Amino acid sequence: MKHLQFISIILLTTATVCQAQTNSHSIEKNKNYTGAVSSKKSYKAIFQLDTNDPKIITKTIRNINNALADSRLAGKLTIELIAFSGGTDAYLKESLYENDLKALVEKGVIIAQCNNTLRERKIDPSQLYDFIAIVPSGVGELIIREGEGWTIIKP
Repeated sequence: MKHLQFISIILLTTATVCQAQTNSHSIEKNKNYTGAVSSKKSYKAIFQLDTNDPKIITKTIRNINNALADSRLAGKLTIELIAFSGGTDAYLKESLYENDLKALVEKGVIIAQCNNTLRERKIDPSQLYDFIAIVPSGVGELIIREGEGWTIIKP
């Protein structure tokens, strides 16, 4: 019986040591990971903005700027920001986002607004910043872009 207990202790100790070595190897491997490699010639992403929550609007603009600043995507990235529903508020002339949105346009980002939302909310296009493009439908824009292989991002 003592012999069996001794063997059990040895096996348990060996298993624990092996698991610790495996965990250590995984941690080291993970620590050295530097991210996915950009292997395509181009990438396309459309960001969906459908809320007027200032935290989400700010996060969306920050996410777009972060993507544009990613050296792996330099010269390979096309981005569109489509607003509909509450997201339209970010494009209204009285909003706080004019400079941030202009900066995105200057970086080549397509800034678009859903015409259905304008019609439903009785917003005249003249109430939007003059650099905003208008598309027939925000959801339609997402469907078409996804069909074209664009990544849809909803911050």
